[in-house]
Amino acid sequence: MVRDYSLTMARAQATRTIACTPEELLGLVMDIERYAEVDDKIRPVNWSHRTGNVLEFQFRPKLPGLPVPAPKLVQRVELTPGKRVDITNAPLPRNKIGNRMSRFTASFVCEPVDGATLVTRTIEVTFAGPMRWLLEPFLKRRLQAAVDDEIDRAQRRLESPRAR
Repeated sequence: MVRDYSLTMARAQATRTIACTPEELLGLVMDIERYAEVDDKIRPVNWSHRTGNVLEFQFRPKLPGLPVPAPKLVQRVELTPGKRVDITNAPLPRNKIGNRMSRFTASFVCEPVDGATLVTRTIEVTFAGPMRWLLEPFLKRRLQAAVDDEIDRAQRRLESPRAR
């Protein structure tokens, strides 16, 4: 069965200039336990496994505006060194419930600028069927603020003297 995800979507994007290298920022994202300290949407991380430039991890997502966590998900994170990280839900057979209910894509795109990094953080979530009408209105109202807070915490972490 093909799911129609095209009608609506919750999308958030934040851009910041952070005083670090693209490798430092992307390294933080790929260290998922450390990144979970700045991104409360992915806590707790239950397990993670990295092979080269690919990371998979399981967590119980906390969608902004919803009072209860979502079912456990496994996400796949792929690093393009020095340039970007792309995140999706891991394919079937993992995430049987999650992949039937939603589609998730996210990224961190980095560009070096004058001794710093211009990073653009994007999250897009679409829901299938009745979940669309129940969850998207909440998420649309709160996702942008959650992404802004996340990237602000990442910036503070990377620019703190202890980070170096």
